[in-house]
Amino acid sequence: MARSLVGSLPLFSLPYNKNSISLITPLHLSSSAAAMPAASAAAHPSFEILGGARDRFLPALSHLSRPYRPFPLLAANRHVETIFAAFFRSVPDVRLRRECLRTQDGGAVALDWVSGDARRLPPDSPLLILLPGLTGGSEDAYVRHMLVRARSNGWRVVVFNSRGCGDSPVTTPQFYSASFLGDMREVVSHVTGRYPDANVYAAGWSLGANILVRYLGQESHNCPLSGAVSLCNPFNLVVADEDFRKGFNNIYDKALTKALCKIFKKHALLFEDIGGEFNIPQAANAKSVREFDDGLTRVSFGFMSVDDYYSNSSSSDSIKHVKTPLLCIQAANDPIAPNRGIPREDIKENPNCLLIVTPKGGHLGWVAGEAAPRGAPWTDPLVIDFIQYLERGAVKAPETSTNPGSKEALYHLEV
Repeated sequence: MARSLVGSLPLFSLPYNKNSISLITPLHLSSSAAAMPAASAAAHPSFEILGGARDRFLPALSHLSRPYRPFPLLAANRHVETIFAAFFRSVPDVRLRRECLRTQDGGAVALDWVSGDARRLPPDSPLLILLPGLTGGSEDAYVRHMLVRARSNGWRVVVFNSRGCGDSPVTTPQFYSASFLGDMREVVSHVTGRYPDANVYAAGWSLGANILVRYLGQESHNCPLSGAVSLCNPFNLVVADEDFRKGFNNIYDKALTKALCKIFKKHALLFEDIGGEFNIPQAANAKSVREFDDGLTRVSFGFMSVDDYYSNSSSSDSIKHVKTPLLCIQAANDPIAPNRGIPREDIKENPNCLLIVTPKGGHLGWVAGEAAPRGAPWTDPLVIDFIQYLERGAVKAPETSTNPGSKEALYHLEV
């Protein structure tokens, strides 16, 4: 499963011009972020808000004092909102520069940076790593919108495209999974090594959020990240798998399976004559994500069964070990990340975690707010407010008698 990190070397770096227009934005923090937030009004009752860090972080999130207003008609059905956001949300034009990172096992992942930021931004600019969802990458609308918003506030941003995703190269007979944290460790090590004077944060969506939270939990006190945001996290993969195979959710299952099979078939020669428990024909022709995981993923990462893989790869079990400031944002009607899978009790008891649950939003939707219907998700300003708050202030966690000098006892950030 997860491996310890020894080091990583860049494989190659090349221009990545998915779009042709460069993003030129201010290099300073916005005026609204220049001062510490005043105590905010009480959060609006349209949100479910809980967590051991509620009193620490809630004053920074002024958006929560206003009601959640989903866009009319679209939010009437969670599937309509999810599909609309996936197909009709605008995709900002950003010129990216691609860097491929060789991993310890001979694989590679693709890091997409905003072109020109290496020259324009100071080396100590705060840095945000973005982790897309299953089969997602830097071309996805929700990723691009977050990238643009963070960059406009003076942040350096990099998108972590997992193996095979976002046209990332596949050089070994192994993709990525919900269980494998080796690539995440190497990416964080590489990024923090390149910008040692910068505070580094991360935000992940869906499966990317699950991987991020598992990473935070496993690294615990030793985590080099200064803060993180989890969005649309399925948390409990066993529960998510159960719901994924019910009713209309079969549409999402088929769509994601088709995307997985497409990635696999591009690199099928790497798996030729691989032997063992692998069922390559089943993976190549899978009709569900579960079938694909049974034929390929669970075998690659050493699990006895698909249920064993899902059970041992769920980030719900990691929350209790998180020592890094973490904001979790979920939609109560998410069809892919079930509301009942959220580890509410562990989040309540963790002094570093805050959970926000919106009444609507679907999966990766959140078609609400001033930018609706085709603009940025409602969550984007909330994410920025949270990480800006961490970046510009001293954030103190409750001191523990067992380890008063630890990261949990005193969490100090400096711009």
